[in-house]
Amino acid sequence: MELLCLGLSHKTAPIGVRERLALPAEHQEQLLRKLCTAPAEAMVVSTCNRVEFYLVAADLPRAKATVVEEIHARIGSVSTDHWYEHHGDAALVHLFRVACSLDSMVIGEAQILGQVKEAFELAQRLGAAGGELTRACSAAFTAAKRVRSETGIGRAPVSMASAAVELAEKIFGGLSGKRVLMVGAGEIAELTVKHLSSAGATEIVIANRTLQRAQALASILGAVARPFEELPVLLIAADMVISSTASPTPLFTQETVSPVLKSRRFRPLFMLDIAVPRDIAPDVNQLDGVYAYDLDDIQKVVVENTAVRGAEAEKAEALIAEEIAKFVRARSVRDGVPVLALLRARADQIARAELEKTLSSLGEGLSEKQRRSIESMALAIINKLLHQPTAKLREASLEEGVSRLAGAAAELFGLEETPSSPDPPPAIAQRGRQR
Repeated sequence: MELLCLGLSHKTAPIGVRERLALPAEHQEQLLRKLCTAPAEAMVVSTCNRVEFYLVAADLPRAKATVVEEIHARIGSVSTDHWYEHHGDAALVHLFRVACSLDSMVIGEAQILGQVKEAFELAQRLGAAGGELTRACSAAFTAAKRVRSETGIGRAPVSMASAAVELAEKIFGGLSGKRVLMVGAGEIAELTVKHLSSAGATEIVIANRTLQRAQALASILGAVARPFEELPVLLIAADMVISSTASPTPLFTQETVSPVLKSRRFRPLFMLDIAVPRDIAPDVNQLDGVYAYDLDDIQKVVVENTAVRGAEAEKAEALIAEEIAKFVRARSVRDGVPVLALLRARADQIARAELEKTLSSLGEGLSEKQRRSIESMALAIINKLLHQPTAKLREASLEEGVSRLAGAAAELFGLEETPSSPDPPPAIAQRGRQR
């Protein structure tokens, strides 16, 4: 069975496409339950900047068709230009790079590892992640840990939140004395408010659907919490609005923003959207005096800032290559072990049948010593015949060529199916342990 990754990200699709495919948690669960009945295993990673399906299946075309069918049923047709596919080891490499934040919009950001872990835990909880995905994800998480601890890629990180605040600083030439309205109180909102404070913003108001959450965040960061229902009034006083919620539809549209502009006496209103799906409708930018920015605009800031991380990224790529090589070697050994076990079982099965036939034909005239001698001879023949194939398969596992040899051995010896009686004869097994 082979690993398949099918998905889109900030590198291949604009935010207008990404937000259409953003999957809430309940939709991910429904999709996983269906997917894991078609391919053997499935995992869905859905973040602001990517939606990816990881599948392990004997029939990959059928698995892919199931994913495409589900996507079309939920959001309609999506241009294939936005999609990418990775098969086998290429999918493995992609998973490692995603977990290690080397494929992120913000290289080195820490959030993606937690998001991939949450996706894996959900797949496990629903029974959609089996042995193959578990081994692949565990190895990817190990690689991510090494990248964090052995490179400087995560030091002084350029995060989506910090890039958003940097864009705000460029707009205003500094945030001192500016009134900032933060809509949302999740993890990204918390990071954004921290960066706002560090950048000198002293008038920060947090509005959230759950007021208690906004109050808790405000008390920690020295901001002010206001009820979500006060958004129209809060818009009048704000110089900048930064929005990061999980709303499935835009919170700010021409209909909701236009009425407050007159009360603002047409002071410029800057709006920064770091949510997917977007909180700010694209047509809001058409209003006079309103300047709206989204994640695609933030990406331009990120590109400028991450260029200096090239050297650390190269170190991280080298570490990932080491961890992937280690994983592939371990997989090769696993691939060879079943063939060795089947080969031994098949040889023991044949020896047992021939031994019983020979002893029956010789009748009761044999002494116990003679019977043991015949059994020892059968064991010696098995060991001598299997010594060279066993040695070659074990040697190949160290050189990553076991799949080719294991497949050839399985075909030559007819090992496609497990022998019906894999256990060796008791006498032979006992003597094998004594040797």
